[in-house]
Amino acid sequence: MFATERRNAISKILQDKKRVTVKDLSKMLNVSEATLRSDLSNMENKGLLTRTHGGAVLDSPINAENTFSAREKKNKESKIAIANKAMTFINDKDCILLDASTTALEIARLLKDQNIRLTVLTNGISAAIELRDNPAITVILLGGMLRNGSMALEGPFGTSILNQIHVDTMFTSARGFTLDEGLTDFSVYEVELKKALISKVDKVVAIIDHSKIEDNSIASFASIQDIDVFISDQDIDDKLKEAFHKNGVEFIA
Repeated sequence: MFATERRNAISKILQDKKRVTVKDLSKMLNVSEATLRSDLSNMENKGLLTRTHGGAVLDSPINAENTFSAREKKNKESKIAIANKAMTFINDKDCILLDASTTALEIARLLKDQNIRLTVLTNGISAAIELRDNPAITVILLGGMLRNGSMALEGPFGTSILNQIHVDTMFTSARGFTLDEGLTDFSVYEVELKKALISKVDKVVAIIDHSKIEDNSIASFASIQDIDVFISDQDIDDKLKEAFHKNGVEFIA
């Protein structure tokens, strides 16, 4: 079992049980306790859980809410710059999909004052609220599970609407991006939703600030082959540029 798979499994177990011991994880996953301790430390550093004596607990709703607020403020200028570049891929009468990321929220803030006819699907509650007062924009909030302290509706429940609506472009961020893992996130429920959405849209635009490149989270939802456009706020190294070119990904910084 690869590290990403183990951490994905640990996250699923924590979502269900809220707390777990290293000993129990070792039995469930057939992995050594030393390896699991390393996994838990890595996940704690990413803010995905809190280590306890002999195990770990899922962070409390209050911590999760603070994390969302902190993420909204982090690299805000970078996210605004990315959002402005993303606007060039939105045309009158388009149907677009915004994920629940704080970068997509900046796109929504730009769109709310635009005189443009759009249909916007989103699982982001904050993005839907931003767009609700623009009479030219039809907002469809994808259904799903609302976790405590989260501003995202998660899970596969809202994907059935995509069988009835043609989506031109999906704008999605992630907790990390690497060549090997692609776009990754920490919530297995949101990853499940994003996988389903990506399979049904015409174009996928990744909106990733520089701090997330060459970093990854526990679960992958899109490989480099799934991405059509990659927008960031800073230039990237030649190796990554070459990989994008080989896979037909348009890079914009």
